[in-house]
Amino acid sequence: MARAGLTTERVIQAGAEMADEIGFEQVTPTELAKRCGVKTASLYSHVKNAHELKTGIALLALADLADLAAAAVAGLAGKDALVALANVHRDYALEHPGRFTAARFRLAPEQAATSAGARHAEMIRAILRGYDLAEPHQTHAVRLLGSVFSGFVGLEAAGGFSHSSPGSQESWTEILDALDVLLRAWPRRK
Repeated sequence: MARAGLTTERVIQAGAEMADEIGFEQVTPTELAKRCGVKTASLYSHVKNAHELKTGIALLALADLADLAAAAVAGLAGKDALVALANVHRDYALEHPGRFTAARFRLAPEQAATSAGARHAEMIRAILRGYDLAEPHQTHAVRLLGSVFSGFVGLEAAGGFSHSSPGSQESWTEILDALDVLLRAWPRRK
């Protein structure tokens, strides 16, 4: 029997908060049950197993990030939209490191297709239309941007840029400038 007041949504939210505090990989049903003040068996009334818990956190993170990104890029185009989208990813990763990691959790194909991940790809593709990129170049550029955003913020969060000058903000700004130049001059091989 589920504890009164405990819902699947609350369990997932608590898991997301825990992920930000201790890391996404460290979130387990046992640890989350302790945090929620219930037995692990009670938690299983809301999520079937650890994989379902992590999937729920991933879906929550993708939706949060998509909402923030949509608000940030609304009405913008070109470099302004690119910078706004990039900054949303970086800010989210710094504020919610566990959730940012969760957003990269491998989902089953049917879950991925119906998740907010599709909204992310649509937003990036909308931005890339301003750079006049057609397929397959657009897909390559989507992958490049995702790699740069995830890679930079992952290294930054791990302290990879804290031991040298210039500061990471200066590098971030220059990288975004370089991405804008690259996207404008994207090689168009057939």
